[in-house]
Amino acid sequence: MVKTPTWKFEWNLNTLVIVFGFAGGLVAWGATWERVNANQDSQAQSIDRLDKRLTAAEVSLRQIDNHELRISAVEKQAAEAATSMKAVENTLNSLSIDTRVMREILQRIEASQRDGAQLRR
Repeated sequence: MVKTPTWKFEWNLNTLVIVFGFAGGLVAWGATWERVNANQDSQAQSIDRLDKRLTAAEVSLRQIDNHELRISAVEKQAAEAATSMKAVENTLNSLSIDTRVMREILQRIEASQRDGAQLRR
């Protein structure tokens, strides 16, 4: 008859390395998980801060766009006013010339009336 083998409890180096490696891996994974969760809060605060800054920048940008629109409208009005002033200036120059011609005509008429009155005497 064959004798049944007896169970012997021995510490095997490979088994110990695997067990401690697995336990160390679990501890490392837990530490990494804790760091990730801790950094999520700080990252969420940073995101909120950046969101507020972006919102403020958008408000400023809208104001700048509004100012640019107003400035362009004022520039357009100034250009139209300059054009109108040129037209008024040209009209005044034309009237000045017409007035000068009219004065010359009146002076000639007055001179001819004086000459005619002197000849009749």
